[in-house]
Amino acid sequence: MKVGIAGTGKMGSVVAARLQSLGHEVSVWNRTRARAQPLLDSGIGWAATPRELLAASDAVITFLTYEAALDEVYLAPAGLLSSPCGGKLLVEMSTVAPAKQQQLASRAAEAGAAYVECPVGGSVGPAKEGKLIGFAGGAAADVERARELLAQLCRRVEHVGPHGAGATMKLAVNLPLMVYWQTLGEALSLVEPLKLDPARVIDILSDSSGGPNMLKVRGGMIAKALAGDAGGAVTVDIATMHKDVQKMLQLAGSLQRQLPLTARTAQSLREAMDEGLAQADCAQLPVWWLKEAGRA
Repeated sequence: MKVGIAGTGKMGSVVAARLQSLGHEVSVWNRTRARAQPLLDSGIGWAATPRELLAASDAVITFLTYEAALDEVYLAPAGLLSSPCGGKLLVEMSTVAPAKQQQLASRAAEAGAAYVECPVGGSVGPAKEGKLIGFAGGAAADVERARELLAQLCRRVEHVGPHGAGATMKLAVNLPLMVYWQTLGEALSLVEPLKLDPARVIDILSDSSGGPNMLKVRGGMIAKALAGDAGGAVTVDIATMHKDVQKMLQLAGSLQRQLPLTARTAQSLREAMDEGLAQADCAQLPVWWLKEAGRA
């Protein structure tokens, strides 16, 4: 299949490389070509505009961070929806508000595209192995059409409802994880006086009933951060986490629901960003809490 990828950030780049390795003819577009250069050096094609990307592809996957970027990719004069789409498949995998997915789906229908939203659970590691979890929203026929492609990226694809439902499920899935980063920092503040080796503390926590899968997967990275190692690749930065938590709070407000723990987590993330950690990996959050925010 000819597959286009719009957005070559951390996730988009990994998805492009994986699909190429599985034999697909892959092309990419990104706002800055330099960001995509490693993919181009590997033989992946380049499109000068999103519209050109769609013309060269049977299906286009978009993996973007902010809603403004989605507007540029889909709705700009040279965007994906700037001309009739001829029934081509668009798979939108960003984490954004449900209303944005509904808006884009409506515009895609006007342009004659089959539009499926499918934000995913998991980060770079699972993406490399095709072990993400997809939360699909859209018409049943369109989701089934996209399922074969999604199955090469996800170990599980759940069709959870119409457009907007996938975004809603993704925010709900991420909420306990976001709050856990706050509770982890608070838990570590209790055991800090024991002066135990950080790797040992993380191992104990991850082996307990209160240790989520995230701690088991990222425990080594967190332990290194607690020991003073700020190096390593950034998997999820704090600014992205704050953006997602804000979307959760906005959705809750529209549903007339209260999320007090999530609101406190958003406040902590904002404070960490104000301290210069916006682009830091999430593993730095417990370190920041112990040194700065968690001291009375």
